[in-house]
Parts: sequence; C-alpha cells; structure tokens
Amino acid sequence: MPHIKNALIRFRVIDRCLRNKYKPFPSKQDLRTACEEALYGSEDGANICDSTIEKDMFAMKMEHDAPIKYSKRDKGYYYEDEDFSINDIPLTEDDVDAIKFAANTLIQFRDVAMFKQFGFAIDKIFDRVNISQDPMADDLSSLVQFETAISVKGNAFLSPLLTAIRGRNFVHFEYESFVNGKRKSRKVVPLLLKEYRNRWYLISFDLVKETITTYALERMEELEVSADIFTGVIDFNAARFFRHAVGITANDSLPDHVVFKADNVAAKYIDSQPFHQSQQMIRVGKNKTTFSLDVLISEELIRSMLSFGGEIEVLEPISLREQIVARLTAMCDNYHL
Repeated sequence: MPHIKNALIRFRVIDRCLRNKYKPFPSKQDLRTACEEALYGSEDGANICDSTIEKDMFAMKMEHDAPIKYSKRDKGYYYEDEDFSINDIPLTEDDVDAIKFAANTLIQFRDVAMFKQFGFAIDKIFDRVNISQDPMADDLSSLVQFETAISVKGNAFLSPLLTAIRGRNFVHFEYESFVNGKRKSRKVVPLLLKEYRNRWYLISFDLVKETITTYALERMEELEVSADIFTGVIDFNAARFFRHAVGITANDSLPDHVVFKADNVAAKYIDSQPFHQSQQMIRVGKNKTTFSLDVLISEELIRSMLSFGGEIEVLEPISLREQIVARLTAMCDNYHL
C-alpha cells in the first residue's frame, strides 16, 4: 500500500510541476528531483529513478487522461491543455488513503523544532482528513467549516521565491503600492517568506532602498528569478528581526513598553491569545486587568487593540495612547457623534 500511496503523491507533484508557469517545461530530472524532495526530503536520487518518473507519466496519461507532451525545442514536458489539472479529477479511495497516510506522517513531526511554526497548518490538515471516514464526503462542508483565506493571490510565487532564497539569487518584480495603486519595478535579494493572517510576505534586501523591506506577494506581478547570485553580506536574522514585532511590521529598533487595561471578560480572551510573547498580566482588579508588553508600535498592534473597542484602555506610552484616541475620534466623526 505505501508503494501505491507514494505513486499517487508523485502524480500530484508531477502535476504541480507541469502547471508551474514560472518554471515551464520541467525536464525528467526536474520532476524526479521534485518528487524525491516531496517524499524523502532529499535530492540525491537514492529513492526515485528516471524510469519511475517515465512510468508515472505513462500512468497519468492512461488512468487520468493527462495530456502530457514533450517539447523538443524546450527540452521539457508540458500539458497540451493548459487548463488541465489532475486536481480536478474526483479522488479515488486510494487517493484518500494516500492523503490520510501523508497527514499521519506530518502529524508526527508537528512538535519538531523546525516544523513548530507550521504546527497550526499541520493540525488543520490532520483534522480535515480524520474528522470523517470519508474526508471528501459531499455533506462535510455543510457540517464542518474550517477557516480559509478568501484570497490566495501571489501564492504561486512561493516556490520560485524559496528557490531564490536558497540560491541567493536576485529577484525582479513589479509591485503595486497599497497607497496610490502605482506599480514600480523592484530588484531585491530575498531573505525570508513569512505568513501572517493568511497572507504571504517576502522579507528582502531592497537594492535601491538599501534596507530590509517587506513586500506582500499578493501585490507582486511579473516575478523573475535572476540567474545572478548575490555574493555580499546581509546582516539579517529572522528571529532577531521579528522578536519585538506584532504582525509583519518589524525593524531593529528598541521596543516600547506598553501598558493597558482590559475589562475582565476581554482580559480572558487577551490572556488566552496574547498580542505578543512578551505579554504579562501585572495586576488583576475588581473590574479591570492590567497587562504589559514590550513591542514595536505598529499598525497591526493598533488594529488588534482597536478590535476590542471600549474594552481596552492604553495607559503607556503616551504616543500610542494618542494614536488610539485619534482613531476613535475619527470614528466618532464618521458617525457624527
């Protein structure tokens, strides 16, 4: 059975490679490497050979009518029908078993240090395939609803950007400003991919600005990974860079000491889901609970606090308190209060 499950997983990996418009016409070696990495976490060829990939593509053609063709000009494989995807084909019982097998494998690594940041995602996958005997049942979506992102624009850039980070390649793209809607060309050295609230961001060294800059993948267009490699030195450590951050906004500045009060009911939510790992409960009163945290003042922090409305009062620093008051004043003006 593991052999069959591995074959089904390879089909999906091959399908993904053939549909990757940012790296078209993958060679047999490219497909083998992708399958090897997906299944075994290595690329040494010890587990999958070229003949296995040939048999997989033949099986995909015969069993799923996959329109796989070989381009002599581009020396790689492609789908004759650009809209084809093996994902559009209903899952068989073997497919479902393969997904469950993969999910059960993932859950074993949930607490391993390098995977802890993906623990929540792994739990969601595991819950989805184990919540029912048939995770593909038609009525499941009406009985159980998981949190999903409304927009996944830009997620197709994840794979090429990860490749660029590993290879220290320069990256070019067009970027649309949230403020004025204008697009500008960017050339950066990619350093880190980071997810925040179902959106992906690229932390990079911008060669024009000469500073660490964050770009949202959903606002990127025409991404191109250069063959040129950056050989300089960039002083960047992800853990250090984000240690005082709430959300995606970060820098190397010293944090502010923030003190706020919350109604005791709101305090229970805040205590169970802290704004930041530095958060501490410093006093519990009859009606209010006082917290402190050491963080960078950011838009994400302000929006998170405002989400509690009048249940939170910021005491320190004065600059943050004034920003909160300004937002509340503008809100009252909008309602003519």
